[in-house]
Parts: sequence; C-alpha cells; structure tokens
Amino acid sequence: MKVGIVVPFSWSYLGGVGEHAEGQAEALEALGVETRVIIGDDPPGGLSRLFHPDAPRRDLRPGRVVSVGTTLTVPANGSRAHVALTPLATLRIRRVLDQECFDVIHVHEPMTPAIGVAALAFARCPIVATWHATGESRWTRGALPLWGFLMERVDYRIAVSELARSAAVRHLPGDYEIIPNGITIPAKADPGDRRNTVVFIGRNDPRKGLEVLLRAWPEVRRRTGARLRLVGADPQSVRLLMARRGLSAEGVDLLGVLVGEPLTAELASAKALAAPSLGRESFGMVLARAFGCATPVVASDIPGYAQVMSPESGITVPPGDADALAGALISLLQDEARRRSLGEAARARALERYSWSRLARRLVAIYGGLTSMPEVRGSLSGMPTPAAAVPEGASLHTSSISEHPR
Repeated sequence: MKVGIVVPFSWSYLGGVGEHAEGQAEALEALGVETRVIIGDDPPGGLSRLFHPDAPRRDLRPGRVVSVGTTLTVPANGSRAHVALTPLATLRIRRVLDQECFDVIHVHEPMTPAIGVAALAFARCPIVATWHATGESRWTRGALPLWGFLMERVDYRIAVSELARSAAVRHLPGDYEIIPNGITIPAKADPGDRRNTVVFIGRNDPRKGLEVLLRAWPEVRRRTGARLRLVGADPQSVRLLMARRGLSAEGVDLLGVLVGEPLTAELASAKALAAPSLGRESFGMVLARAFGCATPVVASDIPGYAQVMSPESGITVPPGDADALAGALISLLQDEARRRSLGEAARARALERYSWSRLARRLVAIYGGLTSMPEVRGSLSGMPTPAAAVPEGASLHTSSISEHPR
C-alpha cells in the first residue's frame, strides 16, 4: 500500500500538523506502508526565508518528504501559519499525484489552499482527511462558496479531538472519527535522575503564553535554582520580548528549534514541562510528548489541554496567571516524590492513548477498508477490524461514525 500524506504548510517551520504528519509517516512505514509527505518547504538560502518570522528547523529533509514549493506566512486561528499558496504548488502537487500512483491520499486540514484543496481536486484514489484546528476558521468560512463542493471527494473524516470535530462540523456537517495526535514514545524513560530544568516548547506567539512564563520565572528560579529551557521560539524574538517587557534572562536558555531525538533528549532530562498557553489549542501535542518521556506537566487549564491532562499526570493553573504558574512549578520541583509519581503516570497515559505504534494500526484499518487492501505486512495478519482496533479504555473515541463517512 502507498499513501500520500498532504500537509498545506511548510516543512521548514515545524508546527503541530507537520509534526503529526511526520510521526504518521514514520509509524506507517514501520508497518510496511510506503509513504510520501507532500508539503511546502522554505530551504536555507531561499528568498522565502527572509519573509518568515519564526526560527526554521536545522535538520535535513527526509527522502520521503516531497516539496511542492515555498510558503507564505498568514494569520490563522489567532496565530500564524506558513502556507503553500502559490499556483506553482498546485501544478506540482498534480504532477506528484500523477507520478506516485497512491492507493490512498490523506489530507490534513483539507480546506486550506492551495495544496490541500488541490489534492481533493486531483486525487484519483480514496481520500482520508483530518481536521486539527479549533475555534472559528476564516479559511473554512471563506472557502465554502469557492471549493466546499470538493468535500464530496472525502471518503473518511477524522478529527484529532472533540474540539477540532466541533469546529469542523459548524461548517462541514458529517461524521468524524476522533483519532488523537500521536507521538513517538522512547523505549525507556525514567522520571528520576533529572537535571534541574523546566522545558517550554512553542513559538514566541502571544497565544502560547511565553510572556506569562517569563514573568513567572524569576520567582521559580529564586526558590528552586532551576533553569528554563526554551525550545521552538526564535532566540532573537525572545530577546526582543524580554527587552521590551523588562523581563529577566537569568536562568533562561534559548535553544531554538529542536526536532526528533534532540527534542526527546531535552524532555527526558527535564523535571517538568511548562505549557502556559492562553487558549485556541485543539490538542496538547507537547503535553503528550512530555508524557511519553515520563515528564510531568504544569499547564494552563484550557479546553484543548483538559482532554490530555489528568490530576495523575500534571498540574493545571488558570491561563495568564503568572503567580499561579510560578507556585505550581515551585511546588512540583520541591516535591521530588510527587514529581516522580506524576511522571510515571504520565508515561503510562501516553502509552495507553497516544502511541503512534497503536494509532497507525487504526489508520491502516481505515485505509484497508477503503481500498480492499487490509494486509500490508505479515505482522498485521489477524489485525483487528476497525471497530476493534483499539482496546476498550483507550482514547480512540468515535462520534457518529457511519460505515462510510461522507
């Protein structure tokens, strides 16, 4: 089986959807499914890099990733996205679809131009689509009169959370299966023997709450001696934020963008993850990733995080409250027994709910149902039928699933 995974954003500027697609491709490949990730890209030395405000990733693009052109930065969901919008991208994806002869196309955020929409128009095979965003989508509202009819091409609809499903059905009524974001979980992770550090993962974006964390940090630093490790935020933009707001840089390390093993190593050596987002999160992927590394989380009490968090795996605080955030971090760092207990429970939660090795099998079952190709490797012989692919108690919930959602 050969699956094309279409992402309308930039590989160079990693976000939640891109990270999800990369993990999906790796997990499917492990099951014997050949994949291509079709996505925009802004390579080093290119002119487009000059117009992106975020820090780019520094690793090499894998062979399975197929670029269809550069991207533009546009406002999206109270944040910004790097979207492949050029007519050239549309022509390139059509050529890729013709050359690769996919058995299934899996489109993420299918109503996003240009390549998400182009995939719906040009694919000549079954189409699976996944919705990620929460909140009111101006993209979708504006797109419906222009290319909303292409939704008839989608054979199976997925949402990563109940919030994402609710956002999608406001404009696109229908049946959606809820399959959460997956993470690649390290084989081993010990919640003990950690460095005295706290990690933040995210861009310097107002909704991510980085300023709230920086306001809280001096007290955390004074009481615990911990260091704050900032991952994902452009170092220069963080320095400018600190200078404008008069925030202290003492005990703060600016790491830029980390992906793959370096990011896992950073999480697996930290005592906690801080996730101070202010809202508009459909799913806490960074929380799940920390859980997989047996790292407890102090997170904002917002709807997108509530479905991932539990009292056994971390602590929630009111969004935007720097004092509450500082207090929660201090209490966690000063109680090693509790911190270890939360870390152990967090890892167990990740293994049960968010492991790509589990979720990929569900996707293979969906693809097989659409193509009559359920067997892709001997290790999948006897794989459960779609309805039974995930054991009872796991978080692979469904919502009004029909036999063939349209």
